[in-house]
Amino acid sequence: MRITNRLLQHACRITLFTRETCGLCTQAKSVLSDVWDRRPFEYKEIDIIKSQQIPRWRDLYEFDVPVIHINKASAPEEQHQLASKAVKLMHRFTVEEVEAKMDQVEKL
Repeated sequence: MRITNRLLQHACRITLFTRETCGLCTQAKSVLSDVWDRRPFEYKEIDIIKSQQIPRWRDLYEFDVPVIHINKASAPEEQHQLASKAVKLMHRFTVEEVEAKMDQVEKL
């Protein structure tokens, strides 16, 4: 049996924008954990309040967390830093919605 490239490397990177004491953020982490069990991905988490390095995330998402950005894992780091280049889901989302967005990103 051959192992496919998809199993050897993660095709997507998901960045979760969150903050402490956010109930929806806790639910989002649970959904992402369920996605991971079915389909591993690179993961990064940014607390928009604590992230002093990138204050624009707080300015952009202060009243909208949780937000996830989905990019190709192979995209340059600069592209991962651009909200306009990411496929996004906000607030409440399901495993199926995340996987559909992952499929969309993989086809780009």
